[in-house]
Amino acid sequence: SCLQLGLERFHGVCILGFNSAEWFIADIGAILAGGVAAGIYTTNSPEACHYVAENCSANVLVVENHKQLQKILEIQHKLPHLKAIIQYGEELKEKRPNLYSWSEFMDLGKDVPDTQLREIIESQKPNQCCTLIYTSGTTGQPKGVMLSHDNLTWTALAAGRFIMLTDAKEKQELLVSYLPLSHIAAQMSDIWLAVTFGIQVFFAQPDALKGTLVDTLREVRPTAFLGVPRVWEKMEEKMKSIGAKSSAFRKKVASWAKGVGLQTNLKWMNGYSEVPLNFRIARHLVYKKVRKAIGLDRCTKCYTGAAPITRETLEFFLSLDIPVFELYGMSESSGPHTASLPHAFKLTSCGKEVTGCRTLIHKPDGDGNGEICFSGRHIFMGYLNMEEKTKEAIDEEGWLHSGDLGKHDKDGFVYITGRIKELIITAGGENIPPVPIEDAVKNAVPIISNAVLVGDKAKFLAMLLTLKCNTDVETGEPGDDLTPEAIEYCQKLGSKATKVSEIISSKDKAIYTAIQKGISAVNEGAVSNAQKVQKWVLLEKDLSLSGGELGPTMKLKRSVVAQKYKDQIAQFYMDVDTPT
Repeated sequence: SCLQLGLERFHGVCILGFNSAEWFIADIGAILAGGVAAGIYTTNSPEACHYVAENCSANVLVVENHKQLQKILEIQHKLPHLKAIIQYGEELKEKRPNLYSWSEFMDLGKDVPDTQLREIIESQKPNQCCTLIYTSGTTGQPKGVMLSHDNLTWTALAAGRFIMLTDAKEKQELLVSYLPLSHIAAQMSDIWLAVTFGIQVFFAQPDALKGTLVDTLREVRPTAFLGVPRVWEKMEEKMKSIGAKSSAFRKKVASWAKGVGLQTNLKWMNGYSEVPLNFRIARHLVYKKVRKAIGLDRCTKCYTGAAPITRETLEFFLSLDIPVFELYGMSESSGPHTASLPHAFKLTSCGKEVTGCRTLIHKPDGDGNGEICFSGRHIFMGYLNMEEKTKEAIDEEGWLHSGDLGKHDKDGFVYITGRIKELIITAGGENIPPVPIEDAVKNAVPIISNAVLVGDKAKFLAMLLTLKCNTDVETGEPGDDLTPEAIEYCQKLGSKATKVSEIISSKDKAIYTAIQKGISAVNEGAVSNAQKVQKWVLLEKDLSLSGGELGPTMKLKRSVVAQKYKDQIAQFYMDVDTPT
């Protein structure tokens, strides 16, 4: 059907919609027909859609529904290469030239002889580009990461074997597809790993991330599950708020079981192998029930990736005997570069290199921290039409520079300690990685949802804080009501607050004191005075995707935060004196 529409070699087929069988079919069909598949985030504005479609000279655009179609119709006149639009998720509301329903599109190819398609497939080479992943990048326009046939097929096989996925001929693996397919993580797992190992794929509802994901998990009971940190955090929050409502006796049992779970799992992590009796009892009373309740009772491979996850969240799941394994990589490495495994797992490490992938720590400091660089068959071809940017990413010796700071330990485990670009460089010239300090504050004050450290080129560090609040299921917009867990925390401190605005407008003494106490405790453990948080402010609204502060995988966009809250940040530094 793509050929019938006149898809030209190496021209784009853009797909704009939630995960579905049609998404997969359009993607693989585009590749086999000699085009280049390119996903577009469903949250993109019409301008952002135009950028991608124009950048890859798209001949065909595949959209899910009327809402996404509207974005394309708005920019259609600026896309000279566009030949057709296909809508798959719902019936067309209006007839237009070159606009097809999915069934009309499927019928188009009936008269194209198989020989024509076979010739095109035969002419394709492993080192040619077949897929574009647009990296959202925290700055500037997105870059089109060119991945070759070999990048995808080699990485899928190497990574799948490394994490010990079973071939369907031996045992059927099942997974739920719900993360955006325009992102490398979901595309590698849901399409390429699934094709390679014969994994059965189930599609979640489009509102999965707004709360229906657990229902789908309970229905499917997958054997492997990949979540971005925000997904694991949301599960943790939900489980804690349910826990907060249970009886005193149940709370006691759960708390005992969590202690046992964490201790036992940490022992296993350090090489012990026995299964103590109290663990077996806890498994029977608590862990099995918890896993069943969230649909992970058959899941032996729980993974997290795409952004940093806190130790607190990892320990929460570990205490329930759900080890969450970290993956690390980037679009430019076709997804995974390192992965943790059940028998090779250290808390807060993102594991060891996938077999065939190599790591170089570039210019390490005294502690062995340097820029992490990758090489292997998973390294991308380059950025589409951006030769300069490609040269910045891949050096003369072929090493891909990740922009991440990290180190190896003596056992070969990789740890990420920060981002080079995220480093805050104070007026005193101190280089400060923000994430560890932010995580420590969130740990110390459980009511805090997001913490953003600021202080670049400034005399001291300060912090923007948001409180845990309920979000609107429809829009994903953060509300004013505190979460049940946060309300319980307030009550313990003797505060009657149930809304964010109440705490801020009255400068709620109990809460403000607790926050300051937590921050002071974090400062106690600071490496140097320069790393202490001197001032902080509560923001009225939590950070969100709709607010623009978080990217599609819930990664913090520091540049957006700095711009959006510049007045609050400026306020920190209004007084001349450095606070003591």
